[in-house]
Amino acid sequence: MAVENLEVRRAGADDAASMADVWLCSYDAALPTVRRAHTDDEVRTWFADIVVVRHESWVAVAEGRVVGLLVLDEGSELDQLYLDPAWRGLGLGDRLVALAKQRRPDGLELWTFQVNGPAQRFYERHGFVAVKCTDGSANEEREPDIRYAWRP
Repeated sequence: MAVENLEVRRAGADDAASMADVWLCSYDAALPTVRRAHTDDEVRTWFADIVVVRHESWVAVAEGRVVGLLVLDEGSELDQLYLDPAWRGLGLGDRLVALAKQRRPDGLELWTFQVNGPAQRFYERHGFVAVKCTDGSANEEREPDIRYAWRP
């Protein structure tokens, strides 16, 4: 598995199902204690009908298979960054964050759960700073979270 051999490209409608599969697998692996607010089918429908259609979505593809995804909203929100668990720690996340910064050079913001220490360390390593912590009452999972911001 080499990050150099990956293709990173804009996602299309045909990628929605694979993106949802990566999201589901990654979420379950990284956040085993966090309840999911939506069923697998609801997540798949959300990717097909909303994420790929309304947002700037990117996929990392290795050997014809989606192994990572990046979703940016129309503003400064880094909405989704998920990797197939087998691809963690290989530089793929670094590559996708670099792409996000390139696409949003004026800055980015994102949310991550407080229980997700690896994500916090990852984003902090990339220059993101925690700007707000919540008790989770405003998110669907009802899980305490952290707002991060990157300003160039």
